[in-house]
Amino acid sequence: MIIEDVRYRIVFDSRGKETIECEVEAEDFIAIASAPSGASTGSKEVLAVETRRYKEIEEKISKALIGMSVFDQEGVDETLREIDGTENFSNIGGNFAVSASIAVAKCASLILEQPLCIYLGGAFAREIPFPLGNVIGGGKHAEGSTSIQEFLVIPVGAKSFFEAQKINSEVHKEVGNLLRKRGIFTAKGDEGAWAAQISDDFAFEILSEVVDRVEKNFGTKIRIGIDFAASELWNGEKYVYGDKKLNSDEQINFVAELVEKFDLFYVEDPLHEEDFEGFSKLTKEVDCMICGDDIFVTNWKRVEKAVRMKSGNTLLVKPNQIGTLTETTKAVKIAKRGGYEIVVSHRSGETEDNYLPHLAIAFNAKLIKTGVVGGERIAKLNEMIRIEELLRAKMVRI
Repeated sequence: MIIEDVRYRIVFDSRGKETIECEVEAEDFIAIASAPSGASTGSKEVLAVETRRYKEIEEKISKALIGMSVFDQEGVDETLREIDGTENFSNIGGNFAVSASIAVAKCASLILEQPLCIYLGGAFAREIPFPLGNVIGGGKHAEGSTSIQEFLVIPVGAKSFFEAQKINSEVHKEVGNLLRKRGIFTAKGDEGAWAAQISDDFAFEILSEVVDRVEKNFGTKIRIGIDFAASELWNGEKYVYGDKKLNSDEQINFVAELVEKFDLFYVEDPLHEEDFEGFSKLTKEVDCMICGDDIFVTNWKRVEKAVRMKSGNTLLVKPNQIGTLTETTKAVKIAKRGGYEIVVSHRSGETEDNYLPHLAIAFNAKLIKTGVVGGERIAKLNEMIRIEELLRAKMVRI
């Protein structure tokens, strides 16, 4: 079947900002995908261009893709690259490209009457990742809150995704209750995590107390993770926190101490986006998932370098960082060959689109990072529950 039409429209993301939605049509089948946006972004991500150019870009993309096979995903993605002609999608925009790329894959899966995760991952895509829940937020996601951008929980003892999400929701609720009980005003950041004017130390104290309580109530082991978003803390010479400034070696020691003190399961972006050597050193020193986001930006060339240098052991996957599904998949394959774990992630500016859990299953991801609350986050979490039931899938082994 061939692509008969490609249409774009302007819609809104979870921050109320304009974003792009692409509609791909093949015979009687129509699939829609939208582009999210990030607040804390790596400098090497592909660019998103202004939505006001959507008619001009729609003409270019539709002219190039109409007549192509809807099943030729690599050909479609190569064509998107060719008509853009730049390394960072500065012409047609990574936002326009990624929404078209994913809409094509969705359309193909509709035609074959297969879930998207099976179309992309094959018959053996049957494992469900654990949800990585953001419960306390700061940094770029909640100005005036903690220096560390995200305090996360992973219910590693859960037997199903439904149970895991229920536990994450309970932790989120109890953190809010405890903060209010301590007389601390709480709001919510971009991803639905609690935002409060508290220190990183106090956030760890509150979260540890809640985790202990919820573990006892559910009889299920819960581990803690953090996302430093360290490129946002780095001033070119030191990592700047509210109460201290650390050089690179001091930052590595600080992270290692936190891993040991709080038995951290997951640490994301502990160092700035160009510190491949620091990532390598830290990975040797600690026993946990050391995940790269801004340093890798889902770019297979940067992942190759990381694998070669043993910088980190986990790849965070955000398709809009690279612009096409083909290049996203290539980055995942390189990472997995290098022994890296995979974490598929949302962005702070999200839409109600629910393709993310399908990618997580297709890539055999260990974790899916898509918040805990909020309609645009729940859209992904509820879709994973449906997939779990549909495929009779089991949780990945941790």
